[in-house]
Amino acid sequence: MPDIVAGRQPVVEALKSGRSINRILLARNAVRHEAIAELLRLARGRGVPVEYVDRAVLDKTAATSVHQGVLAYAAAKEYVSLDDLLAVSHKKEEAPLYCILDGLEDPHNLGAIIRSAEASGVHGLIIRARREVGLTAVVAKASAGAIEYVPVARVPNISRAIEQLKKEGIWAVGIDAAGTVAYYKVDFRLPTAVVIGSEGKGISDLVRRKCDLLAAIPMRGKISSLNASVAAALVMYEAFRQRSR
Repeated sequence: MPDIVAGRQPVVEALKSGRSINRILLARNAVRHEAIAELLRLARGRGVPVEYVDRAVLDKTAATSVHQGVLAYAAAKEYVSLDDLLAVSHKKEEAPLYCILDGLEDPHNLGAIIRSAEASGVHGLIIRARREVGLTAVVAKASAGAIEYVPVARVPNISRAIEQLKKEGIWAVGIDAAGTVAYYKVDFRLPTAVVIGSEGKGISDLVRRKCDLLAAIPMRGKISSLNASVAAALVMYEAFRQRSR
């Protein structure tokens, strides 16, 4: 697989080069080699999650058996910073419009959201580094090529990212069943970051408290929630509709 780097030194060099890494798998019984110590130091410095797994997991995942107890999942595309997203909005001479994903784990959902974001004119996505799917080959395929046009910022903490955006005059609108207003009544012509929660759990309590407003998607059926990618698409297209007036 093109998004997997195997072996102690290759992973160290990938980290040194600045290549975007989603996460690293390290065998629980890996010998504490000097390269492993350097790997852990570099990963910690760059905020790359390290997961300790059984060696059998690495044997099954790696295309080669010579993985030395280390695998890294490289991103299918480079991540950007929050400042880069702000620059995109400034260049377009439009009020910022972002989609923040809080704990999304399904790569197909992320790919679908990226595709909808590109089609509806969203300036970029924000995802968290830990316990959330990154820009993998599966995500790239599910996006149908849209991953090449939508910048994605990966941050250590979603709550802090929202605080940073607020300092830039951008308000956070959480899409939540407990919302006090219907999503189509929100004025998305303003600088906005739409917050979408994870599959099943929704927006986390801490992130929910950081939102300026909670908006709901009205539903008539017996199912209480929508798929995350469907919910995101509905809201992003409402923003597109309002901004196209």
